[in-house]
Amino acid sequence: MKKLSVIICTAGLIVTAVTAKTVRRQLSIFSNRVPETETLAPETMEFVYDYRWCVDTTGSLEDNFDGDRMLLQIAPDGLSKFSSYKNLTVDSLLMRSSQEEIAAAALDGKLSTGEFMTIYKNYPAGKLTHTEKICQDWFRYEEDMPVFDWELTDSVINVLGYECQGAKCDFRGREWTVFYAEDIPVMDGPWKLHGLPGLIMKASDREGQYTFECIGIKSNADRPVTIYKVPYNNTDRKGYYDVKNRYDVNPYAYYEATTGGHITVCDEAGNVVFDAYDPIELPFDYIERLWKK
Repeated sequence: MKKLSVIICTAGLIVTAVTAKTVRRQLSIFSNRVPETETLAPETMEFVYDYRWCVDTTGSLEDNFDGDRMLLQIAPDGLSKFSSYKNLTVDSLLMRSSQEEIAAAALDGKLSTGEFMTIYKNYPAGKLTHTEKICQDWFRYEEDMPVFDWELTDSVINVLGYECQGAKCDFRGREWTVFYAEDIPVMDGPWKLHGLPGLIMKASDREGQYTFECIGIKSNADRPVTIYKVPYNNTDRKGYYDVKNRYDVNPYAYYEATTGGHITVCDEAGNVVFDAYDPIELPFDYIERLWKK
């Protein structure tokens, strides 16, 4: 059974609150405006990844996954950007649509957004920058480029016609197995993964809870690498996860506390579900398990 409440706000937002029997809570918030962007560098190549993550590790992994298409943009001087391809598409649609068309598309589910996590490597030089929108708030933190102690393996697979060598390492609480293509001389990969003599084409943690696989390549690409010009809350990695965890365990309370709005969650008969506002225990681990350290 699902409980659903839809609120149309005067600030040009459409908020959908959904809570399911599996105590998974979500807020889908659509803005009718695309933030201004700053161009960081021209793009030279881009790679599309299928990204999947488990939303409930207590059940069957086959039935409890979400996913998104992610875009890895490669720029000169080692700079790269890893972000949601779906969000780029939604931004493009918003910029060429009227307010009436946007409202209709949002209510029809045509403006569902993807992951707001964006990873910039070597921006600034020698640093990794993570930006993300949580509810209505934008967050940003920098850290030194992570060092991966890769161990090469004898495993070989084929991805998109490229022979890929295997490697593995432990990183922040997960054991990662990856496959990289030496024929693509880019020492980069999805998410924060990097540091091998070729592009990381496929990656998964040992439990199979987080996976990335390259499904498309475009050489000589010309899409600029950009960053949103928004008022970021500057923090560190732990601070970001603290906020993310606060939101994930109780998104409705977070929304009300940070925006002043109100969310009413009802069952299919229209009755208010009061326990929907209680914090829950998350049925999954974050991609970085050791985020509290």
